[in-house]
Amino acid sequence: MPPNKPYAFVIYKTVEESKKTYATLNGKEIIDDLGQKIILYLNFVEQAQWKKLGLQALPPGLLVVEESVSSEDEKMLLESVNWTEDTGNQNFQKSLKHRRVKHFGYEFHYENNTVDKDKPLPGGLPDICNSILEKWLKEGYIKHKPDQLTINQYEPGHGIPAHIDTHSAFEDEIISLSLGSEIVMDFKHPEGDTVQVMLPRRSLLVMTGESRYLWTHGITPRKFDTVPASEQFKGGIITSDIGDLTLSKRGIRTSFTFRKVRRVPCNCSYSSVCDRQGKTTPPCLPESSKEAWQLEREHVHRVYDLIARHFSSTRHSPWPRIVEFLKALPSGSVVADIGCGNGKYLGINKDLYMVGCDRSQNLVDICRERQFQALVCDALSLPFRSGSFDACISIAVIHHFSTVERRVAALQELARLLRPGGQALIYVWAMEQEYKNQKSSYLKGSKTSHEDEEEINSDTSTEGLPVNHMPDGGSEDPGSSVPSAVNIKEEGCNPRKVELPVHTNRTCFHSQDVLVPWHLKGNPGKDKTVEPFGLAGCPDPSPVFHRYYHVFCDGELEASCQALGDVSILKSYYDQGNWCVVLQKL
Repeated sequence: MPPNKPYAFVIYKTVEESKKTYATLNGKEIIDDLGQKIILYLNFVEQAQWKKLGLQALPPGLLVVEESVSSEDEKMLLESVNWTEDTGNQNFQKSLKHRRVKHFGYEFHYENNTVDKDKPLPGGLPDICNSILEKWLKEGYIKHKPDQLTINQYEPGHGIPAHIDTHSAFEDEIISLSLGSEIVMDFKHPEGDTVQVMLPRRSLLVMTGESRYLWTHGITPRKFDTVPASEQFKGGIITSDIGDLTLSKRGIRTSFTFRKVRRVPCNCSYSSVCDRQGKTTPPCLPESSKEAWQLEREHVHRVYDLIARHFSSTRHSPWPRIVEFLKALPSGSVVADIGCGNGKYLGINKDLYMVGCDRSQNLVDICRERQFQALVCDALSLPFRSGSFDACISIAVIHHFSTVERRVAALQELARLLRPGGQALIYVWAMEQEYKNQKSSYLKGSKTSHEDEEEINSDTSTEGLPVNHMPDGGSEDPGSSVPSAVNIKEEGCNPRKVELPVHTNRTCFHSQDVLVPWHLKGNPGKDKTVEPFGLAGCPDPSPVFHRYYHVFCDGELEASCQALGDVSILKSYYDQGNWCVVLQKL
């Protein structure tokens, strides 16, 4: 059973047994134990491939204590909760969308994810909790006695969104007791590393430090969890050992979440994701052409050479409106694809004479393997005669230049190549990932917009950057950005730090100049001539690289094009998270 996949592999001892199963079950409609109709689809496969993860570790500061209370204590705690009491009781709250909830000590306000510290609820915490809390304090599981309790009851199929408990509202320790049923909780680092943790029935979860302040935690809404089949497994990390997984049906789970209300300002080490300490530090951008070139060399040129094979494997679906542009050109047109990548547009229209170029030697090599005409060059200095092309395309390229002057210069080079009347199609990433009340495919997690399929996986590492991180959901700003320091070396002086936020994939942009993570999969050694920088001696096979982007605001691309002077804008439009223009040479 591959994790998070809607299928399983079954191996039979004999061919005859497998054929009998196929004949009996393929296409058969069954009723599952939830009363839903399901059609079984079977197929024979030559081999079943899966990736075994190495030993994972719990997020730093996370503790899971099994059997933290006795079955007798569990029964008393569950029976102490009166879900049918009078609605006038101050501890009563109407059911939320997916659960029933009660608060003690202080009411938790879901509209702003905090509490009113000046309005404690009468009665404090239930008496039955005091002895249990004292026991945990004595055993060293917790260091502070909580003064706020939220009790939630979850039906099977319900969950909670990924979130971080508000820094300014609560102290370091967040503790949660799971009663009635086990559950799998998802912890996610802002760089993409995801750890699934089994919380057994009657277990205590303690979040402190990094796991409390930096990692989001949530529960996926589903009726079954994928869990290890081994009987000896009770709780902890769930790995993707495909030979030892099964389904566990969820039951009704009641959680007792204890917190201590914060009385002094938060001074955690994660200021960039802290609502108290401010998290909107403006990025520190390149101040010279040399700084810009060094930033692009480190976070565009070198990264694309390192990820070329993996990048190419995700670039196979042409965007419809780009195909439309190319197919509308007259037969025999000479067309340049500036920043052609793996050449996916070079063969779209066989009636065109197309040539591609890219800054990455490894991507150009892939184009040549596909028998396309391509060469290595810089988009700011194209090795073609002026006025020699009927059309040009520049797809997702201009946004990699880190100053206004360099972006305009790249556009000027495109215009220079065009003959009078020639046209250029330009695409850049948009700051506005929600446009006319519609989310882009990028935000929806679709693989048709920026095509970063790999950016929603669970592999993570760092490439030697001094990078902080940010959450991607929950009570904090889901798209808040965190500065990453990029050392820019100037001759005769100390390196200057260019501060850029690291973007959380599949979220809205909160800064125009960002570093976007790429989670490398596969074998980077397939790419020739380049050694992974910053990875010497690193055993992690799935490093994360950061690509520089300047995402364009509405009207910015048109304004840059108008600065050229010798072109007219025939069309401008928004296409699934991209700003696009069609230029014509005057």
